[in-house]
Amino acid sequence: MKNIPDIAISAYDYDLPQERIAQYPLSNRDHSKLLIYRGGEIEETHFSEINGFLPANSMLIYNETKVVRARIPFRKKTGAKIEIFCLEPVQPSREIQEAFAASSPVVWKVLVGNSKKWKDGLLSLPFARGELRAERIRQESEYSLVRFSWNPAGMPFSAVLEEVGKVPLPPYMKREAEDLDKQRYQTVFARQEGSVAAPTAGLHFTENTLEKIKRKGIQTASVTLHVGAGTFKPVTAGNISGHRMHSEQIVIKKSTIEDLLNAHQRNIIAVGTTSVRTLESLYWHGVKLLRGEGDEEIDIRQWDPYRSDLSGVASRKALSAILQNMEENNRDMLTGSTELMIAPSYQYRIVDSLITNFHQPKSTLLLLVSALIGEDWKKVYEYALQHDFRFLSYGDACLFLLNKG
Repeated sequence: MKNIPDIAISAYDYDLPQERIAQYPLSNRDHSKLLIYRGGEIEETHFSEINGFLPANSMLIYNETKVVRARIPFRKKTGAKIEIFCLEPVQPSREIQEAFAASSPVVWKVLVGNSKKWKDGLLSLPFARGELRAERIRQESEYSLVRFSWNPAGMPFSAVLEEVGKVPLPPYMKREAEDLDKQRYQTVFARQEGSVAAPTAGLHFTENTLEKIKRKGIQTASVTLHVGAGTFKPVTAGNISGHRMHSEQIVIKKSTIEDLLNAHQRNIIAVGTTSVRTLESLYWHGVKLLRGEGDEEIDIRQWDPYRSDLSGVASRKALSAILQNMEENNRDMLTGSTELMIAPSYQYRIVDSLITNFHQPKSTLLLLVSALIGEDWKKVYEYALQHDFRFLSYGDACLFLLNKG
């Protein structure tokens, strides 16, 4: 039986003036403002001082996904501009790392800008080392399947995108991507190519900030969740029960799971909502293994946490089940996908505290925050609006501390 929350999305609306949405990053990453929420109280500082507010018995988990230049600007012979936004791979592999390493040809699920101007035929885009071609092979609702081929054929698709693609800025940034975005719309811990949007809480960190955190004795570890374009999808249904969550790919090292098991007395601080969804999905994967439902791959469905038959498992037991399964299958990496929905009534199993940005009204990310701090999200957002905080991807940050002491 699923106990799906009965929540009207209108309860998670607020007035966000366009001028409060940051269109550009600050000149220094860690000069952004930081709102600290702890025990119902709010204070503010700058992100460069975050180490002074993190409990010494903490473990910081960040997402090391890397944003790819997923927007490809083609132009027809007629002069019409056709932009193709790569969303997820279809052939020769649906696994993102394999798809980016693939040679010509490949098939991707995409969004096509100015689609009416491209009925059929090949699009061609020359670049310094060769030429990229695109052919639409099928239309699926608002999405299309496009086959890409290129010369020289031995180049991996990731290298082609580096040559021709643009940084996929979010739709609420009312400008074209610029050279500065190539570096600033990427975290300092970005390692694994695969996202079409940045895990934005991580954008505030600098090497200096990380060094100060480590000097305090705070342990760090990484996970990977490749952010999909669905992260910007608003909840259009009146009730969240009618919303369909997008699926995103996950990669977690065995060593990170071991670190989590060894850190059971530590305060687990997730850097960003993507890290939250990854860590909590990890827990539910362990629960499903214990219930005889799971296999080697993570496969977490939207409403799995709200099933009454999956309740009552301690986090250490769930993590131990995953480690045992990995050892039995001789695996050092755990992979899979999640469409986990975290909404009020959700009980966090692994994450204790959260570093995040300010999110859009009526978004699943705002629901996730509310599941952590309850109705106080309204107090936090009202404070931020009244005290000149900058919102969304290039905006300021929050630290929600719900620590173990």
